Amino acid sequence: MLCGITALMLTPLSTRSLAQEIAVKSGDSIAFMGDSITEQAWDSANGHWGWNSPLGHIHLIMDALEANGIKATAIPAGRSGHTSRDMLKRLQQDVLDKKPTWLILNCGVNDVGPWNAGGKDGVLLSEYKSNITAIVERSQAAGVNVMVSTITPIYEAQPTNDANRLCVDYNNFLRALAKEKKCLLVDLSADMLARRAELGNRGNTVTSDGVHLNTEGSFVWATGILRTFGFKKDQILNAQEAWLDIPNAVKLPGQLQSVSLRQLEQLQKLADQRKTRLDVLISETFTVAISNLLTMAGSGK
Repeated sequence: MLCGITALMLTPLSTRSLAQEIAVKSGDSIAFMGDSITEQAWDSANGHWGWNSPLGHIHLIMDALEANGIKATAIPAGRSGHTSRDMLKRLQQDVLDKKPTWLILNCGVNDVGPWNAGGKDGVLLSEYKSNITAIVERSQAAGVNVMVSTITPIYEAQPTNDANRLCVDYNNFLRALAKEKKCLLVDLSADMLARRAELGNRGNTVTSDGVHLNTEGSFVWATGILRTFGFKKDQILNAQEAWLDIPNAVKLPGQLQSVSLRQLEQLQKLADQRKTRLDVLISETFTVAISNLLTMAGSGK
Protein backbone atom coordinates (compact mmCIF):
# COMPACT_ATOMS: atom_id res chain seq x y z
CA MET A 1 0.00 0.00 0.00
CA LEU A 2 2.79 2.43 0.86
CA CYS A 3 4.50 1.89 -2.48
CA GLY A 4 1.16 2.75 -4.06
CA ILE A 5 1.06 6.02 -2.13
CA THR A 6 4.51 6.96 -3.40
CA ALA A 7 3.56 6.14 -6.97
CA LEU A 8 0.38 8.17 -6.65
CA MET A 9 2.28 11.23 -5.48
CA LEU A 10 4.68 11.13 -8.41
CA THR A 11 2.29 10.20 -11.22
CA PRO A 12 0.10 12.86 -12.86
CA LEU A 13 -3.55 11.80 -12.75
CA SER A 14 -5.81 13.95 -14.91
CA THR A 15 -4.57 16.81 -17.07
CA ARG A 16 -5.68 20.18 -15.79
CA SER A 17 -4.49 23.79 -15.68
CA LEU A 18 -2.86 24.61 -12.37
CA ALA A 19 -2.38 27.98 -10.76
CA GLN A 20 1.20 29.26 -10.72
CA GLU A 21 0.97 29.62 -6.94
CA ILE A 22 -0.87 27.74 -4.25
CA ALA A 23 -4.32 29.28 -4.25
CA VAL A 24 -5.09 28.65 -0.58
CA LYS A 25 -3.29 30.76 2.03
CA SER A 26 -2.72 30.74 5.78
CA GLY A 27 -5.78 32.04 7.56
CA ASP A 28 -8.18 30.72 4.91
CA SER A 29 -11.10 28.50 5.82
CA ILE A 30 -12.31 25.71 3.53
CA ALA A 31 -15.87 24.41 3.53
CA PHE A 32 -16.20 20.84 2.27
CA MET A 33 -19.78 20.38 1.04
CA GLY A 34 -20.95 16.96 -0.05
CA ASP A 35 -22.81 13.78 0.78
CA SER A 36 -21.82 10.67 2.76
CA ILE A 37 -18.42 10.48 1.09
CA THR A 38 -17.60 13.83 2.67
CA GLU A 39 -19.42 13.32 5.94
CA GLN A 40 -18.72 9.71 6.65
CA ALA A 41 -17.12 8.71 9.93
CA TRP A 42 -14.95 5.66 10.40
CA ASP A 43 -16.98 2.47 10.17
CA SER A 44 -14.91 -0.42 11.48
CA ALA A 45 -17.18 -2.95 9.81
CA ASN A 46 -16.93 -1.51 6.30
CA GLY A 47 -13.65 0.37 6.30
CA HIS A 48 -15.09 3.75 5.34
CA TRP A 49 -13.02 6.89 5.55
CA GLY A 50 -14.47 10.35 6.10
CA TRP A 51 -14.24 13.49 8.22
CA ASN A 52 -13.77 11.69 11.53
CA SER A 53 -10.95 9.46 10.30
CA PRO A 54 -7.25 10.46 10.48
CA LEU A 55 -6.93 9.23 6.88
CA GLY A 56 -10.14 10.81 5.59
CA HIS A 57 -9.46 13.01 2.58
CA ILE A 58 -10.34 16.23 4.41
CA HIS A 59 -7.82 15.56 7.17
CA LEU A 60 -5.23 14.58 4.55
CA ILE A 61 -5.73 17.91 2.79
CA MET A 62 -5.47 19.94 5.99
CA ASP A 63 -2.37 18.01 7.12
CA ALA A 64 -0.82 18.59 3.69
CA LEU A 65 -1.43 22.31 3.89
CA GLU A 66 0.15 22.50 7.35
CA ALA A 67 3.13 20.42 6.21
CA ASN A 68 3.73 23.12 3.60
CA GLY A 69 3.42 26.02 6.04
CA ILE A 70 -0.23 26.85 5.37
CA LYS A 71 -2.46 27.01 8.44
CA ALA A 72 -6.07 26.86 7.27
CA THR A 73 -9.33 25.78 8.90
CA ALA A 74 -11.73 23.10 7.67
CA ILE A 75 -15.50 23.48 7.77
CA PRO A 76 -17.09 20.02 7.31
CA ALA A 77 -20.44 20.32 5.53
CA GLY A 78 -21.19 16.81 4.28
CA ARG A 79 -24.49 15.04 4.94
CA SER A 80 -25.25 11.45 4.06
CA GLY A 81 -27.80 10.89 1.30
CA HIS A 82 -27.95 14.50 0.20
CA THR A 83 -28.47 15.58 -3.39
CA SER A 84 -27.91 18.92 -5.08
CA ARG A 85 -31.46 19.85 -4.06
CA ASP A 86 -30.64 19.28 -0.39
CA MET A 87 -27.29 21.07 -0.57
CA LEU A 88 -28.82 24.15 -2.15
CA LYS A 89 -31.37 24.31 0.68
CA ARG A 90 -28.70 24.22 3.39
CA LEU A 91 -26.03 26.25 1.58
CA GLN A 92 -26.69 29.41 3.60
CA GLN A 93 -26.71 27.76 7.03
CA ASP A 94 -23.97 25.19 6.54
CA VAL A 95 -21.58 27.20 4.38
CA LEU A 96 -22.24 30.87 3.68
CA ASP A 97 -23.12 31.86 7.26
CA LYS A 98 -19.70 30.54 8.29
CA LYS A 99 -17.98 32.87 5.80
CA PRO A 100 -15.43 30.45 4.34
CA THR A 101 -12.68 31.52 1.98
CA TRP A 102 -13.20 28.42 -0.13
CA LEU A 103 -16.00 26.00 -0.93
CA ILE A 104 -15.04 22.57 -2.27
CA LEU A 105 -18.24 21.13 -3.70
CA ASN A 106 -18.67 17.42 -4.36
CA CYS A 107 -22.23 16.55 -5.32
CA GLY A 108 -23.88 14.03 -7.59
CA VAL A 109 -23.63 10.45 -6.35
CA ASN A 110 -27.13 10.61 -4.86
CA ASP A 111 -28.47 12.58 -7.81
CA VAL A 112 -27.58 9.87 -10.34
CA GLY A 113 -26.98 6.75 -8.24
CA PRO A 114 -28.32 3.39 -9.47
CA TRP A 115 -31.12 3.73 -6.95
CA ASN A 116 -31.98 7.00 -8.71
CA ALA A 117 -31.55 5.91 -12.34
CA GLY A 118 -33.75 7.95 -14.62
CA GLY A 119 -34.33 10.52 -11.92
CA LYS A 120 -36.68 8.45 -9.75
CA ASP A 121 -36.14 9.73 -6.19
CA GLY A 122 -33.07 11.49 -7.53
CA VAL A 123 -32.39 14.70 -9.41
CA LEU A 124 -32.62 14.86 -13.19
CA LEU A 125 -29.87 16.62 -15.11
CA SER A 126 -31.99 19.70 -15.84
CA GLU A 127 -32.63 20.36 -12.15
CA TYR A 128 -29.10 19.33 -11.19
CA LYS A 129 -27.73 22.00 -13.53
CA SER A 130 -29.98 24.62 -11.95
CA ASN A 131 -29.10 23.59 -8.38
CA ILE A 132 -25.34 23.42 -8.86
CA THR A 133 -25.28 26.69 -10.81
CA ALA A 134 -27.19 28.38 -7.99
CA ILE A 135 -24.78 27.02 -5.37
CA VAL A 136 -21.79 28.32 -7.32
CA GLU A 137 -23.32 31.71 -8.11
CA ARG A 138 -24.57 32.34 -4.56
CA SER A 139 -21.19 31.34 -3.14
CA GLN A 140 -19.27 33.59 -5.50
CA ALA A 141 -21.65 36.46 -4.81
CA ALA A 142 -20.83 36.04 -1.11
CA GLY A 143 -17.11 36.31 -1.89
CA VAL A 144 -16.36 32.59 -1.59
CA ASN A 145 -13.88 30.94 -3.96
CA VAL A 146 -15.32 27.73 -5.40
CA MET A 147 -13.70 24.46 -6.41
CA VAL A 148 -16.05 22.09 -8.23
CA SER A 149 -15.33 18.36 -8.29
CA THR A 150 -16.66 15.84 -10.74
CA ILE A 151 -18.68 12.84 -9.55
CA THR A 152 -16.67 9.80 -8.50
CA PRO A 153 -17.54 6.36 -9.97
CA ILE A 154 -20.69 4.67 -8.67
CA TYR A 155 -19.99 0.97 -8.11
CA GLU A 156 -16.55 1.38 -9.58
CA ALA A 157 -16.23 -2.24 -10.78
CA GLN A 158 -19.27 -1.66 -13.03
CA PRO A 159 -18.15 1.26 -15.23
CA THR A 160 -20.97 0.80 -17.75
CA ASN A 161 -23.89 0.60 -15.30
CA ASP A 162 -26.81 3.01 -15.60
CA ALA A 163 -25.47 5.41 -12.97
CA ASN A 164 -22.01 5.71 -14.49
CA ARG A 165 -23.52 6.25 -17.94
CA LEU A 166 -25.61 9.06 -16.49
CA CYS A 167 -22.54 10.49 -14.78
CA VAL A 168 -20.96 11.31 -18.14
CA ASP A 169 -23.47 14.07 -18.87
CA TYR A 170 -23.47 15.33 -15.27
CA ASN A 171 -19.67 15.49 -15.24
CA ASN A 172 -19.49 17.20 -18.64
CA PHE A 173 -21.83 19.85 -17.24
CA LEU A 174 -19.60 20.33 -14.16
CA ARG A 175 -16.52 20.78 -16.35
CA ALA A 176 -18.32 23.33 -18.53
CA LEU A 177 -19.72 25.17 -15.50
CA ALA A 178 -16.31 25.47 -13.86
CA LYS A 179 -14.93 26.98 -17.06
CA GLU A 180 -17.88 29.36 -17.44
CA LYS A 181 -17.84 30.53 -13.81
CA LYS A 182 -14.03 30.55 -13.59
CA CYS A 183 -14.02 28.02 -10.74
CA LEU A 184 -11.21 25.64 -10.02
CA LEU A 185 -12.05 22.12 -11.21
CA VAL A 186 -10.79 18.91 -9.63
CA ASP A 187 -11.64 16.07 -11.99
CA LEU A 188 -12.07 13.33 -9.40
CA SER A 189 -13.89 11.10 -11.89
CA ALA A 190 -10.88 11.08 -14.21
CA ASP A 191 -8.46 10.74 -11.28
CA MET A 192 -10.26 7.74 -9.79
CA LEU A 193 -10.56 5.98 -13.14
CA ALA A 194 -6.88 6.62 -13.87
CA ARG A 195 -5.84 5.17 -10.52
CA ARG A 196 -8.05 2.12 -11.09
CA ALA A 197 -6.34 1.54 -14.43
CA GLU A 198 -2.90 1.82 -12.80
CA LEU A 199 -3.91 -0.83 -10.26
CA GLY A 200 -5.30 -3.20 -12.89
CA ASN A 201 -9.04 -2.41 -12.86
CA ARG A 202 -9.73 -5.33 -10.53
CA GLY A 203 -12.70 -5.16 -8.17
CA ASN A 204 -12.91 -2.22 -5.78
CA THR A 205 -9.57 -0.43 -5.73
CA VAL A 206 -10.40 3.14 -4.68
CA THR A 207 -13.57 2.41 -2.69
CA SER A 208 -14.55 0.03 0.08
CA ASP A 209 -17.98 -0.79 -1.32
CA GLY A 210 -17.96 0.57 -4.86
CA VAL A 211 -18.97 4.10 -3.78
CA HIS A 212 -17.40 5.21 -0.49
CA LEU A 213 -13.67 5.82 -0.46
CA ASN A 214 -11.08 3.47 0.98
CA THR A 215 -7.56 4.59 1.90
CA GLU A 216 -6.40 4.54 -1.72
CA GLY A 217 -9.37 6.63 -2.80
CA SER A 218 -8.74 9.14 -0.02
CA PHE A 219 -5.17 9.61 -1.22
CA VAL A 220 -6.39 10.07 -4.81
CA TRP A 221 -9.01 12.61 -3.72
CA ALA A 222 -6.66 14.60 -1.48
CA THR A 223 -3.88 14.62 -4.08
CA GLY A 224 -6.26 15.82 -6.79
CA ILE A 225 -7.41 18.72 -4.65
CA LEU A 226 -3.84 19.64 -3.71
CA ARG A 227 -2.78 19.66 -7.35
CA THR A 228 -5.78 21.79 -8.24
CA PHE A 229 -4.81 24.26 -5.52
CA GLY A 230 -1.43 24.49 -7.27
CA PHE A 231 0.78 22.09 -5.30
CA LYS A 232 3.92 20.99 -7.14
CA LYS A 233 5.76 17.67 -6.84
CA ASP A 234 8.03 18.67 -3.95
CA GLN A 235 5.09 20.08 -1.99
CA ILE A 236 3.12 16.88 -2.54
CA LEU A 237 6.13 14.89 -1.33
CA ASN A 238 6.09 17.01 1.84
CA ALA A 239 2.44 16.10 2.21
CA GLN A 240 3.22 12.42 1.69
CA GLU A 241 5.76 12.49 4.49
CA ALA A 242 3.23 14.12 6.80
CA TRP A 243 0.59 11.51 5.89
CA LEU A 244 2.94 8.63 6.65
CA ASP A 245 3.46 9.93 10.19
CA ILE A 246 -0.16 10.64 11.15
CA PRO A 247 -0.46 8.95 14.58
CA ASN A 248 -2.97 6.19 15.18
CA ALA A 249 -3.97 6.15 11.52
CA VAL A 250 -4.48 2.41 11.05
CA LYS A 251 -5.34 -0.45 13.39
CA LEU A 252 -2.92 -3.34 13.69
CA PRO A 253 -4.35 -6.61 12.32
CA GLY A 254 -6.36 -8.36 15.02
CA GLN A 255 -5.51 -5.72 17.63
CA LEU A 256 -7.07 -2.63 19.18
CA GLN A 257 -3.84 -0.64 18.94
CA SER A 258 -3.28 1.77 16.06
CA VAL A 259 -0.06 2.95 14.44
CA SER A 260 1.04 5.36 11.72
CA LEU A 261 1.41 4.22 8.11
CA ARG A 262 5.19 4.45 8.43
CA GLN A 263 5.16 2.25 11.54
CA LEU A 264 2.92 -0.23 9.74
CA GLU A 265 5.39 -0.32 6.87
CA GLN A 266 8.25 -1.01 9.28
CA LEU A 267 6.33 -3.86 10.92
CA GLN A 268 5.48 -5.34 7.54
CA LYS A 269 9.16 -5.30 6.54
CA LEU A 270 10.02 -7.12 9.77
CA ALA A 271 7.34 -9.73 9.07
CA ASP A 272 8.70 -10.19 5.56
CA GLN A 273 12.22 -10.66 6.93
CA ARG A 274 10.93 -13.35 9.28
CA LYS A 275 8.91 -14.92 6.46
CA THR A 276 5.64 -14.69 8.32
CA ARG A 277 2.38 -12.80 8.07
CA LEU A 278 2.06 -9.47 9.86
CA ASP A 279 -0.91 -10.62 11.94
CA VAL A 280 1.02 -13.72 13.04
CA LEU A 281 4.06 -11.62 14.00
CA ILE A 282 1.92 -9.25 16.06
CA SER A 283 -0.01 -12.06 17.75
CA GLU A 284 3.17 -13.96 18.68
CA THR A 285 4.81 -10.78 19.99
CA PHE A 286 1.73 -9.96 22.05
CA THR A 287 1.65 -13.47 23.49
CA VAL A 288 5.31 -13.25 24.54
CA ALA A 289 4.77 -9.80 26.09
CA ILE A 290 1.81 -11.06 28.16
CA SER A 291 3.81 -14.07 29.29
CA ASN A 292 6.66 -11.83 30.42
CA LEU A 293 4.28 -9.56 32.32
CA LEU A 294 2.69 -12.55 34.09
CA THR A 295 6.14 -13.82 35.03
CA MET A 296 7.03 -10.43 36.50
CA ALA A 297 3.71 -10.27 38.35
CA GLY A 298 4.28 -13.74 39.81
CA SER A 299 7.77 -12.87 41.01
CA GLY A 300 6.57 -9.63 42.60
CA LYS A 301 8.89 -7.46 40.53
